[in-house]
Amino acid sequence: MNNNVDALDKARTGVVGLDDILAGGLAPGHLFLLEGNPGTGKTTIALSFLLEGARQGEKGLYITLSETDRELRNGARSHGWDIPASVEVFELVPPESLLDAAQQQSLLYSSDLELGETTRQIFEVFERIQPARIVLDSLSEIRLLAQSSLRYRRQILALKHYFARSGATVLLLDDLTSDTLDKTVHSVVHGVIRLEERAPEYGAERRRLRILKYRGQAFRGGFHDFTIKAGGVQVFPRLVAAEHRSRFGRRVTASGLAALDTLLGGGVEEGSSTLILGPAGTGKSLFTLQFVAAAIRRGEKAAIFVFDEELGLLFSRTRAMGFDLEGMRDSGALHIEQVDAAELSPGEFAHRVRERVGAAQAKTVVIDSLNGYQAAMPDENALTLHIHELLQYLNRRGATTFLTVAQHGLVGDMQSPVDITYLADTVILLRYFEALGQVRRAISIIKKRTGTHEKTIREYRIDRNGLSLGEPLHDFQGVLRGVPTFVGNATPLLSTPPAR
Repeated sequence: MNNNVDALDKARTGVVGLDDILAGGLAPGHLFLLEGNPGTGKTTIALSFLLEGARQGEKGLYITLSETDRELRNGARSHGWDIPASVEVFELVPPESLLDAAQQQSLLYSSDLELGETTRQIFEVFERIQPARIVLDSLSEIRLLAQSSLRYRRQILALKHYFARSGATVLLLDDLTSDTLDKTVHSVVHGVIRLEERAPEYGAERRRLRILKYRGQAFRGGFHDFTIKAGGVQVFPRLVAAEHRSRFGRRVTASGLAALDTLLGGGVEEGSSTLILGPAGTGKSLFTLQFVAAAIRRGEKAAIFVFDEELGLLFSRTRAMGFDLEGMRDSGALHIEQVDAAELSPGEFAHRVRERVGAAQAKTVVIDSLNGYQAAMPDENALTLHIHELLQYLNRRGATTFLTVAQHGLVGDMQSPVDITYLADTVILLRYFEALGQVRRAISIIKKRTGTHEKTIREYRIDRNGLSLGEPLHDFQGVLRGVPTFVGNATPLLSTPPAR
């Protein structure tokens, strides 16, 4: 691969994120193929490409065989764009004589005449405008006129050599409606960008793209999520944690709750990840808030991404326990966001997290919970890979990350929807257990990569004053199974607070 091509010399597409994937943009003076089924965003990207050229003082030409000038301009206006005078839209339509039955030829196929006339019109409008950027929409029409793979290939080669002499950068659009197995253009063009759209069983459609080919240039491989919204296309480059490194001191950060910090051996290390496991209602979110509040008291910023709970309810119930999340948010110290897994792709979510850590310098990040995050994923294996890259990125940026997972069941054998305990640096286990006629809660640390921690199991209580932890339960056996056996001489459990 030749990576010496200066990104400043590239023809930038104007699409947020796409130029990053393309290592700066499209190599000038070459043909590129943008292919995808109807509705995947080809026209929007093509318009962005021409408008970006106009901003740089370059002339642009949009040759359309499928859409009208009016349709293109209406589509541009839907994104708040006005097509400037430096970008010409040329509607390429068959000449009237070819549509007149009295003028039709009997010795030559009409497709031969139409293909030749189409090519002649393309060359004529190019000579008249002399654009630096060209969009040809779409190749499906030319493929149908060519009728054979050989003639189609020769036609594309003719276009390539003609435009190469002028140094113009050409973007060919293909809607894949004619012959999806024909890879003729793939071998001719300099690069290929494939757009895809998938419709999940529930929720909004998901779009992604992949660079299939880019001659002589390294690019970011794999699939990249993207969205089409008012203002154009935004691409979310696939996160590669190895590209992000920073230096920071790995100090131990405390929660501010003495018994919890003792259990954790002083706290958790900065730039590490902590997974909190437990069934519904055990207070997983509340434990994360202990660390968020402690970080903000230290003058740091924090970010919380909530998948499962409505923010209004979260604000009201935690305010009674002494966590003024609204006040933290209004002061600018806390970014809290409710994430709709049905509407958000994994790539876009990772992008939002990166924004908070990069631009806003959030040092504590909470993802609550992975159950909701999983709903945004195509399958469990992909979730594990996404979480791996995201955690590695956050760790290398010095952010302390907390993730929660709601396990299936209440007592006894617990099952997790996804097992990422091997990815987290610290794992906190929460459990219900029955003792003395009451349902109680227990906490233990089952893993910590850095430093020591207590091997004990402690009872904890959640009331209107928040969290409180008791002494280690030395006199019980089987607490984690849910129905322990008392083997001591005294009752070391937390007493029930008096009613107020």
